Amino acid sequence: MVKHVILWQLKDELSVDEKRDVSAGIKTGLEALKGKIPGLVDIKVEVEPLASSNADVMLDSTFESEEALKGYAVHPEHVAVADGKVRPYTKMRVCMDYEL
Repeated sequence: MVKHVILWQLKDELSVDEKRDVSAGIKTGLEALKGKIPGLVDIKVEVEPLASSNADVMLDSTFESEEALKGYAVHPEHVAVADGKVRPYTKMRVCMDYEL
């Protein structure tokens, strides 16, 4: 099993309401991928960080293997969410992948 964890910071020019809406869209879009991408075991998105956080959105996902993670990265449904709901609104992305 492989964990794929991402933290994003949303763009500064977004208002509080826009950040809330964008975060909800990222959560809905990514969590809807469960059951659609081979090897994706679990996917959760957190959008309510504590005030002490310096990230706005966190993806916590689990894959059967590193190969499944590589397939997810290029899967058309994932790319559509990333290009439509994530990349236009984020200024920073940090990723960590590791074996369980």
